[in-house]
Amino acid sequence: MKKKSKNLGNSISVAEIQGISKQGLWIFVKDQEFFLPFDEYPWFAKATINQIYDFELYHEKHLHWPSLDVDLDVDSLKYPEAYPLKCK
Repeated sequence: MKKKSKNLGNSISVAEIQGISKQGLWIFVKDQEFFLPFDEYPWFAKATINQIYDFELYHEKHLHWPSLDVDLDVDSLKYPEAYPLKCK
């Protein structure tokens, strides 16, 4: 018996990297796109493409890059003014 997807054609990805440039990276999370400039998120500046693409989304609100040991809360991307601490 063959099974068919009920949501054929719909994206099943909740989070994905949309692109990488010299200035930063774009990440799509739960129907929102965010730009992470390397000067504000320096952990990604010297990362390899494989390291950047190797991330996980936990509980639809916590992003984790295991090979970089980087964790970001999605709320910190949505509301950066509520998270004033910066990496130096």
